[in-house]
Amino acid sequence: MTAKACIRSMRLRTLPLSLAGITLGVLLAARGHALSWLTVALLALTTVCLQILSNLSNELGDTLHGTDRSDRQGIHYSIQDGEMTVPEMKKLIGCVAALCCVFGAGMVWSAFGTWFAPLPLAFLALGAAAVWAAMHYTLGKNPYGYRGLGDVFVFIFFGLATVCGGYFLSCLEWDWLILLPAASIGCFSVGVLNVNNIRDMKSDAETRTTVAIRLGLRRARIYQTLLIAAGWVLMTVYAVLTAESWLNFLYVCTLGNFCAHLKGVWTREDRALDPMLPLLVISTFFFALLAGI
Repeated sequence: MTAKACIRSMRLRTLPLSLAGITLGVLLAARGHALSWLTVALLALTTVCLQILSNLSNELGDTLHGTDRSDRQGIHYSIQDGEMTVPEMKKLIGCVAALCCVFGAGMVWSAFGTWFAPLPLAFLALGAAAVWAAMHYTLGKNPYGYRGLGDVFVFIFFGLATVCGGYFLSCLEWDWLILLPAASIGCFSVGVLNVNNIRDMKSDAETRTTVAIRLGLRRARIYQTLLIAAGWVLMTVYAVLTAESWLNFLYVCTLGNFCAHLKGVWTREDRALDPMLPLLVISTFFFALLAGI
């Protein structure tokens, strides 16, 4: 197992997506609050490790279930190309899962100063659920990603949990309006998963069920359009309700990227769709960054 193989399977190009929610939550919390930069750093490290854990577990699960075959439309990773064995991948997953627990526990301690109170215990339980969700998208005997439930879990953990969790842990206060930007990032995150599933519809159909497969190509594209539109509407409602100046609408600068993404989704198929994934990931990150600023 080489470092190059490990990094390849970690799929670093997906990391801006996981950081988008945390970035937005922290920046919104910074509005009128002093931040603990240790807590912010541990938030980012925990989030990155959870994303990597999800990517590694996804590769292993797809390999064990026979989904990653030679006819797969997406990028090939380390196990599929023989650069890493299944036992080596299991060890790597164990190490990253341990890092998730260490960073997550440190994050909760940094925010609350204890683990033994209702709120810290609730966040530790949420962290444990996030680790489980990251690993069981395709791993296990009955992975939820093979039953078309991936969209729900991605919306919860990459949208609601990251933005709301990042916000609350940064300032230890709650504002119900935060659910609007959290749901916005959740919609874009589900969009990333949906594009991936549209691209892989033909090869996935033999081993798993996804929302894209259930909908069919045309309706999956409509679903993608609705996800992007919903994300924009939710953030715009939040910006209007909280606006203090035109700077609250800086995120509009990313509109062209989202339009280019949707154009690609409607005009490309199979492997030609692959560039639409990083385009949406990067667009979501800068959308979150500018909305938070």
